[in-house]
Amino acid sequence: MDAYDGGSDARHGPGGPDGPGVPAESGGPAEPAPPTEPPTEPPAGVAALSLPYRIGVALALAVVAVGVCVHVGMMFLHVAPPNTVTREHGKAVDDWIYPEFEQNWKLFAPNPLQQNISIQVRAEVRDGEGGTLTTGWYDLSAEDGRAIDGNLLPSHTQQNELRRAWDFFLATHDSENRPVGLRGSLSESYLRRIVVLRLDRDDAVRAATGGVGTIERVQVRSRTSNVPPPKWSREKVSTTPAYRELPWWPVPEDEAGGGVR
Repeated sequence: MDAYDGGSDARHGPGGPDGPGVPAESGGPAEPAPPTEPPTEPPAGVAALSLPYRIGVALALAVVAVGVCVHVGMMFLHVAPPNTVTREHGKAVDDWIYPEFEQNWKLFAPNPLQQNISIQVRAEVRDGEGGTLTTGWYDLSAEDGRAIDGNLLPSHTQQNELRRAWDFFLATHDSENRPVGLRGSLSESYLRRIVVLRLDRDDAVRAATGGVGTIERVQVRSRTSNVPPPKWSREKVSTTPAYRELPWWPVPEDEAGGGVR
């Protein structure tokens, strides 16, 4: 048989029934398709920024890291025992710490308070008819304690204003309540203004007179009691409170209504 005859087993050429350019089917297996690579994702985060912005982010992080290290170092030097660095650079450390970051304890030698000190005040009030009345004692420390209890973000004044004012007074007065040094009168004025503002906030005049009136004098006292030892301790301390009363202070007219802040 001629190879070019159009038999059923003959291969079809370019013009065969399979169409132009289509090769005849073979009996062998088909070759697998080459694997395709997954599409690459664009960079995210800092890597997506241009080079100038990445440099800026790196510089900002470096500045924050340096600031944190400096702050931690200053806090450590402030609460650490006296050493060569604090003796040489103590003023720089104090300038960094005070007044925002003050700590009331020392590293390696903490001195927790062992006494409960309450600051109380009473006032002489002149009513609208010219009479004078004396209020009861207002426990200002207890008011601060109630404001702090359960408060996740207590203010600095609620925590420290009254306590630091009393510490300031004690540091500038002797046991007879006489001022020592030039800051004695300043501490008296500071403490007096705080208690007058607190009395104005508590509406002490209206509570005493039932109406209008003016605060003429105030008297401050402290109530100090020892913190009782734990039940398992054999230590015995007296829990009887001790009082320290200051003399009556006249209140200037511009402070009497709580107008001075």
